[in-house]
Amino acid sequence: MADAGNVTALFRASTAHSPSYSALNRAGADSGRPLVDFCIPCNPYFPTPEMYEELGGRLRDILTYYPSGADTITAELSAVFGLNPQTVVMGNGSTELITWIDHLLVRDALAVPVPTFGRWTDQSMETGKRVDMFLLPEADGFVLDPAAFVDFVRARGSRTAVVCNPNNPDGGMLPRRSVLALLDALQDLDLVVVDESFLEFADAGPESSVADEAVLRPNVIVLRSLGKNFGLHGVRFGYLVANPGLAGRVRAALPKWNLNSFAEAVVFMLRQHRHAYELSLRQVRRDRQEMIWHLGRLPGLTSYPSQGNFVYVRLPDGVDGAVLRDRLLAEHGILVRECGNKIGSSSRFLRLVVRPPVDVQPLISGVEQALYATGDGGLLPVPYGSGNPAVDRLVMRA
Repeated sequence: MADAGNVTALFRASTAHSPSYSALNRAGADSGRPLVDFCIPCNPYFPTPEMYEELGGRLRDILTYYPSGADTITAELSAVFGLNPQTVVMGNGSTELITWIDHLLVRDALAVPVPTFGRWTDQSMETGKRVDMFLLPEADGFVLDPAAFVDFVRARGSRTAVVCNPNNPDGGMLPRRSVLALLDALQDLDLVVVDESFLEFADAGPESSVADEAVLRPNVIVLRSLGKNFGLHGVRFGYLVANPGLAGRVRAALPKWNLNSFAEAVVFMLRQHRHAYELSLRQVRRDRQEMIWHLGRLPGLTSYPSQGNFVYVRLPDGVDGAVLRDRLLAEHGILVRECGNKIGSSSRFLRLVVRPPVDVQPLISGVEQALYATGDGGLLPVPYGSGNPAVDRLVMRA
């Protein structure tokens, strides 16, 4: 990539999140090679080509005219997903809803396991609130112990608790019964948020959601992302589910036209394309298992069980994820998410988005070349020993 230095400088300038895909493309515009994106967690199978063609044919009207009010778009989304529109609030991305949840409902302190989605830590800190961070233990594979988290909330005196299920970046997920037990244990808090932004990709799918319980409880919000599920981060839409009173407080704070015409167009296409959407989720689940299998064959690299559309991996000892990220980008045009700027993580970890097998093979090949190449080309110290002579011979031939 001709402008690899400009591209990697964007990562060093970002202290909390990865630079945007557009910014990366602009920085490497003269490379003549498109990025293969393992960083942004989109659904690669949805929308379908037919949907893109339909949206393209309507582009002039979508860009020219105002959208309907959020109540109209929310009513359609609720009908498709079988929800009561009085319990649903749509936002201009789940981040807008996180912002308003913080402003309206979070008082002095918020408790959240880390590592997790950065806005859950950053948003409340930016508004001067205390954020109580419960460290997920690497030794336990970053699995959340609900009882230990409840004890932590009690010890810290937090009045709001947030759990991402599945969690980002590790993909760990509590079963529905464990989440319900957590809600029961924390029913005296001001607020408990269950962020289910990646739940559609889980093996159990929507059946593992607690949205049906949220509408019955006075202090529970379930947050959902549409951009991730539909592969349309740029559209910026998400929604929350809560009891009508709690939902109404958030809805009243939002502008009437907080949703754009692209969001309206996609939501009103869902009835016709619901089957294709379900098929896309099944394919992502299959791809995830295959990708974990391929990653598991790389010596010294640890991949963690995931129910999201991404896989969290720990690099071999002595490997800096930022250096590996830059090498993959410069030499292979592959973009990965190095997690050194995530609270509770480090540069030894990558989050790799699940992609079709045709894209995974270049990723595996690129990682092999960067880590295990002989001479001065590999990032691992030489000689490398896995403890298995047969594996070592394969590594030396890679």
